[in-house]
Amino acid sequence: MDTARSYGRAEEFLASWLAGREVPDVVVGSKWGYTYTAGWQVDAPVHEVKDHSLGVYERQLGETRELLGDRLDLYQIHSLTIDSPALRDTALHRRLAELAASGVTVGFSSSGPRQADAIEAALAIEVDGRPLFRSVQATWNLLEPSAGPALAAARAAGCQVIVKEALANGRLAVSGSPASPASPASRAEAGPGFGALLEVAAETGATPDAVAVAAVLRQPWAGVVLSGAATTPQLGTNLNGTRLELAPGQLDRLAALAEPAEAYWQQRAALPWT
Repeated sequence: MDTARSYGRAEEFLASWLAGREVPDVVVGSKWGYTYTAGWQVDAPVHEVKDHSLGVYERQLGETRELLGDRLDLYQIHSLTIDSPALRDTALHRRLAELAASGVTVGFSSSGPRQADAIEAALAIEVDGRPLFRSVQATWNLLEPSAGPALAAARAAGCQVIVKEALANGRLAVSGSPASPASPASRAEAGPGFGALLEVAAETGATPDAVAVAAVLRQPWAGVVLSGAATTPQLGTNLNGTRLELAPGQLDRLAALAEPAEAYWQQRAALPWT
């Protein structure tokens, strides 16, 4: 279960769900570093404030612990980028190492066109001769695969790799199926290689979102792939990707969807739902 301090009341909702169920196999991860400030107003001028300081870590860890207690398995720096002071704050590193020593996996998520640089810099951080971070969460999808080599290096270093935005914030979940292809507008929105996605979907009898999920799962370094499903039918088609086998030739054709990282992140920022 992936949540964060800045996801509104998400930790509270998750805590209430856990409290009423026996679910010992659920892994609970949360993130710190952003503070939600919108007050439930969609048109608020500022929705969240980013701050990777030691003070914010201490405050938000306390808030997370108050809700999730000892169910917290993974605690991540939220959206660590190459310019974040968290990469250089040795006092913060020591406090994070103390959390790791208590049994909580310490990790980070990353975003933006320089994800690979941030991952490389973070993996080099050690406290008392031991690597600090044991988990990496990053964006990888058919449109934005640039972090792949860095994620492979993270896995080789013993880190858990968590993939977010496998469907490119919905761009790879546009309407379209083998029986009902996506519209030209949907193809243009998804990217110039969207035709290959529909072709592979037709060949496998799967929906485009299942193909996109399967493509992530075929990466040898991928450990956990998060679903951004908002409805039960969406979750069902996402899960079909776990059972879908893609041939090497199909993966080669899907590689045509890849966009330059800068262009991908610019378009992501312009999406009306993000």
